[in-house]
This record gives sequence, structure tokens and C-alpha cells, in this order.
Amino acid sequence: MITTTTVKVGEQPTGDPMEVPVIHIQGQGNGPRVYIQANIHGAEVQGNAVIYQLLNLFRQYPPQGDVVMVPQANPLGINQKSGEFTLGRFDPVTGINWNRQYHFDHSMLEPFTQDYLDAEESEIRDAFRTRLKQQLEARMASPWGLTCGQHLALNLQKMAVEADIVLDLHTGPISAQHLYVPEYARKRARHFHIPLNILIPSDFSGAMDEASFSPWWQLSQHFALHGRELPVMVDAFTIELGSQEHLDVAGARQDAESICNYLQHQGLWLEHYVQPEPSAMQACYLKDYKAFFSPAGGQVEYLAKLNQQLPAGEPLATLWHFNALVGESSHSRTITLPCDCIPVLHFASASVQQGTELYKVLTNTFRL
Repeated sequence: MITTTTVKVGEQPTGDPMEVPVIHIQGQGNGPRVYIQANIHGAEVQGNAVIYQLLNLFRQYPPQGDVVMVPQANPLGINQKSGEFTLGRFDPVTGINWNRQYHFDHSMLEPFTQDYLDAEESEIRDAFRTRLKQQLEARMASPWGLTCGQHLALNLQKMAVEADIVLDLHTGPISAQHLYVPEYARKRARHFHIPLNILIPSDFSGAMDEASFSPWWQLSQHFALHGRELPVMVDAFTIELGSQEHLDVAGARQDAESICNYLQHQGLWLEHYVQPEPSAMQACYLKDYKAFFSPAGGQVEYLAKLNQQLPAGEPLATLWHFNALVGESSHSRTITLPCDCIPVLHFASASVQQGTELYKVLTNTFRL
């Protein structure tokens, strides 16, 4: 059974509610609970098309576990326009990234570990999930209030905390497909068949994927310190689907099938219905996912192809200075990098200031 509701995530200056649409799919059995959201950043629209295609697949192949999907998860960011561009990456009031305002207080881990060190895994899972929900409720009830971005994030997180699998759908500026992978889930991440992968540690810095997996991973680490092995009970990934301000509904079918391939290996269906084309998958650790910042201002001709090996010393981009066409000063500059890499994304505009993040690249790569 498929139903749709709305969830209030804030209030507008008029006093009218700010709401997001929520799609609920009731599972047919005892599979994992799944939460999927898209478009937390205003310009990152492709995830909505992927949710549309996922919904078609779920209709065709009813899942065993419950699925919750939230397209257009940030109504304020989506409507944050400046001319032809959608800004919607940062809260315009606080300047904070919309995807850095989720909550987790790790101080509860050690006391919880002490209390449940000898408990059954099912009891630990249920009790820890309850503790996380209580933490969110307490945060939302702060006598000092919350920012607009925190209201949005915490209301979304309240839905995600109920899930065993959390997928947050994003895009980059001009970007190739890539996946942020918790190191403990490296083998399972292969089932997405996404070509570029970044392995991330258990740290929490406010993003949705971290808010979903980091508490459970850190709980497992605390149990290990006390001599007990405990599996990480929640998987969470950030899936980068390509470039922002780009919508390809037909092409989203392939992305949806990639997600379903992972989900069916996690038990969302009793049979494997979806078999996407395999792909060569490269990875690096987060510390080796490098940003390159423009050494000067100017106009940039982006030369390096995304998702293709770039040897050290080969041209990454050309920086042009058209105000120097007449005169003795140089009017262009070829930019290279000191090591082999695979470009993942680059800045969307050709006009840049000094210090603009031009490219992000994988270095020290290996097969996933």
C-alpha cells in the first residue's frame, strides 16, 4: 500500500506552515526499513526524478520492508532563486549549509554501552534507537529555540532515525556520479555499481548520512573497547547523482536500478529483480579526496574530463585573463596537479575569484 502525507518542517514569516511531501510504502514482510530523501539543496533536483523512478519500481516489485521517501525535502532552498540560478545550498539567514544541521551527541555512548553490554542485539538496537529519538526530541524542545535550518533538519532526521537504511540523494556543481561510503560498508557499497567512491570515517560533522550511521558505528566501537563485537546496525550513504540544475527523468531509471540492486542485496526483496550493468569502481579515502583552489581570479576553461584518469602534469584547466590581451603580461595560464588523479567535479561557473574551489579529485585510488 502506498500513501502520501506531508510533514511540517517549519513556519514561514506569514505564519503558514512549511511542509514537505512524504511517500509511505508499506512492506509486504519483514525486510529492512528504508528512508530516502532528495533535494535538501535547492539546485540538486535529479534526486526527485530518481524517487519518481523508485516509486515505479516499488509498484512493480512491492518491497518486503517499509519505505519512506521524501522528494523536495527543502521547500525554502528549492525556492531560493537569484535570476536563472537556484542558490539553495546555504540557509540565507545563518549562512550554514542545509546539510550540516542534523544532530548527534556522542556523550551518551559510554553510559549506554555500560547499561547494555550483556544485552541481546535486538534489545540493544531497539533501546539505542529509542535513545536517539529521545535525544532529537530534547534538542527540538530547547528553551533557546532553533534556527530555521535546524527545524528542517531535525524533522527530517526524526523520520530517518526509524530506518535501517538511509539514502540521501544529492548532486554536485558539474559532477560525475559518486558515492560517500562508510568504511565499514565498503563491500556492500559495491552493489550500487557507482564508478567513483569516497570512503569516510565514523566522525560526525552534521550531514544526514553521518547522523544516520555515525551513532551506530561509534556504538559498535564502544562495545569493542569493552571486548564485545557488535555489528553496525544501520547503513547510510550520500549518493551524488551528477550535476545540479539538471533533470533527466528517463536517465534516472538507471540510478533507481542501481539503488535497488543495493537494496535487494540488503533483503528488501526475496528475489533479485534488478540487475544493472556492472562498472569499474574506483575509490579513495576521504583524506585523499582533494580540492584544488584557483591560484588567481579570471575565466576558466575546464579541460580535465570527469571520471577519467588525469596523469600528473597534464592540463587540468586554463585560466584566462582577458584584460591582459594587449600588453606584456601573460593572458593565460595552464593549471596542472602534482599527482595522478581522477577528477570528480568542478565549479559550475567559468568566472572565478582567487581561492575558488575549481576541482575535486580522487588521489591514491584503488579498486573498491
